[in-house]
Amino acid sequence: MQCVAKWPQAGLQCCVWGLMVLLAVQPEVCGQQVNVDQSAQVVAATESLFGQLSESQRQAVSFRFNDDEQRLRWSNLPSGIFARRGLRMGDLSESQRSAVMGVLKATLSPAGYQAVVDNVEADEQLNSGAGRGRVIFGRDEFYFAVLGQPSLKEPWMWQFGGHHLAVNATIVGTKITLAPSLTGGQPMHYKAGQRAVSQMSEEITVAAKLVQSLTVEQRGKAVVSERFGDMVWGPGRDDMVPQPEGIQGRDLSAEQRQQLLSLLLLRVGLLNAEDAGERRGELEKGLDDTWFSWRGALTADGASSYRVQGPSVFLEYAPQSMGGKPAEHIHAMYREPGNDYGLRWFRESTAAEKSVPDNR
Repeated sequence: MQCVAKWPQAGLQCCVWGLMVLLAVQPEVCGQQVNVDQSAQVVAATESLFGQLSESQRQAVSFRFNDDEQRLRWSNLPSGIFARRGLRMGDLSESQRSAVMGVLKATLSPAGYQAVVDNVEADEQLNSGAGRGRVIFGRDEFYFAVLGQPSLKEPWMWQFGGHHLAVNATIVGTKITLAPSLTGGQPMHYKAGQRAVSQMSEEITVAAKLVQSLTVEQRGKAVVSERFGDMVWGPGRDDMVPQPEGIQGRDLSAEQRQQLLSLLLLRVGLLNAEDAGERRGELEKGLDDTWFSWRGALTADGASSYRVQGPSVFLEYAPQSMGGKPAEHIHAMYREPGNDYGLRWFRESTAAEKSVPDNR
């Protein structure tokens, strides 16, 4: 069987998903048998959650897989400004909350799961309960939704999000992607009981070490501004692809290239080890054509922004001026150009049997 992939153009045309829901995805993808264990765990965890829900809750959490309005219903904005749909965590019993988090545990790595927990608890730090007007913060204001039926044969996805968080996990057969997903948080540093939380600190350190290692000539390419910038490919912007900027991997030393790869793997590593591991080879192959750019002071205090953009990966880290210190208010994006919402995988898995239109 010859695998023929048609890559989407810059604009992701979600009407393709209307066809996707009608077609089965086989466990053998492009002639390669892949491990079904992780996807099976995610399916089992989601079905376990469904078993604890009432009929009305099942209706609230469930959406058609080709419901593009719901697919794109994610944002960094808090409740009261942005309306989410699905199961509101504050309306669930303790057992049901635990079951929702069980789906996240089955999908994410331990580090990825902890990042979500830290993000949610950071929002609880903002929840003073007074003086916020229509804006609502706190762990109760996060929502969980499922598009399609949990399956190893047909594509489906789950969404978990709230203020500063939008995890979109698409499962296509035996593969899982978190693209697109928004992370970050506010505050980035706080105390959770006796534990000191420092969100994204390892990634920030790796990025700063990379820019600090650059020669004067390399910095002339990589450092594009003396002031930090905002996200360029965030929520509501699926139909565009930013122009690459900065310095390419081919212009870095071997040690610098390793630092760039480490930076990518930290963000990709929010996903479980099985699926994240399958991404490594693709990232290494595209490293020459992967761009790194930096805005702001060459420090590791979290108050500078950076962007990494390659053939199959895009990530950005953007401090925000609103709310005090920029380093305490971060927006961060992860995307996979051409494979957001698992689109490329679907096309590859069906190309031999079906002809999928370009839908440009």
